[in-house]
Amino acid sequence: MVKQALITGASGGIGRAIATRLARDGFDLLLVARDEQKLTSMAAEMRVGRPHGTTETIVLDVSNANAVEAALATLKQRAMKLDVVVNGAGISGGGVTSAVPTELWDRVIDVNLNGAFYVLRHALGLNLMQAGGRIINIASTGGKQGVIHGAPYCASKHGLVGLTKALGLELARNGSGITVNAVCPGFVETAMAERVREHYAAIWKTDAQETRRRIEERVPIGRYIDVEEVAEMVAYLVGPHSAGVTAQALNVCGGLGNY
Repeated sequence: MVKQALITGASGGIGRAIATRLARDGFDLLLVARDEQKLTSMAAEMRVGRPHGTTETIVLDVSNANAVEAALATLKQRAMKLDVVVNGAGISGGGVTSAVPTELWDRVIDVNLNGAFYVLRHALGLNLMQAGGRIINIASTGGKQGVIHGAPYCASKHGLVGLTKALGLELARNGSGITVNAVCPGFVETAMAERVREHYAAIWKTDAQETRRRIEERVPIGRYIDVEEVAEMVAYLVGPHSAGVTAQALNVCGGLGNY
């Protein structure tokens, strides 16, 4: 029986890598993101070479609670069941904390934390999850440690790790077999990483090349993580040998965080 995976933030670098990896493992895909054009293009790519796999798109801002409820209610009406939910939607955001605008703070929390909560609340509340299903939240090493000038982002990802652990324990004893885990990437080479480097270059009053050097110097293996390396951790957590792993936050960070 073909399994169904819903991936939010699917058009981003990590989301795309996860979708590609799960497609290779035979999952049907529900790709969720805000940009319809990017989603349409990505879905067309995903369908190439997959004559028996399906790829659908849902244009959705996960920070909109009502829109999330409506989108998942549509899946319920179709009698669809989800084997995997990956909460990958996320944005960066920070600055000197005393100067962070309320709008920026609210937007980062709304997308990175509230959005994941809305998806999970309705996926579970509408009984969309299959028994033995897998929930993966894409957090960050910034969800376990502080990052200077990154208070909004760190707060949102710490919250996502806490949500993961609490929900994982909640579901562990209810007989559903559903596991809940967070994957915590370190510095990953994506378009978001480029924007983050520009942000820090402005704060540090240097250029992007020097900013990259300073960041990579912090990573014990001396480089950015590839998106495919994050996707491989997700593939393990949704696979057949991970039923005993739940309520965990697992790093993919080149040694940047070892806790």
